[in-house]
Amino acid sequence: MSDTLPDRLSTNPRSPHYNQALLERGIGIRFKGVEKTNVEEYCVSEGWVRVAVGKSVDRHGMPLTMKLTGPVEPYLRDGADAKG
Repeated sequence: MSDTLPDRLSTNPRSPHYNQALLERGIGIRFKGVEKTNVEEYCVSEGWVRVAVGKSVDRHGMPLTMKLTGPVEPYLRDGADAKG
């Protein structure tokens, strides 16, 4: 598998932008220069991320999200960068 990340990626299995193999490798997201751990979906070309809002869920059990705009920098986590 190559080390190039897609322009758009989602953690929701129902999304057409979902990629299980890539998510299992570990993806990190820097949004406006700050590490984000609650990102549900991102798009680099459009410059936005969807982040989970607390522990709230909708009627389908999916987390409620909020769209934030700004520079997005996805990266692959290596063994040294991965937490825990």
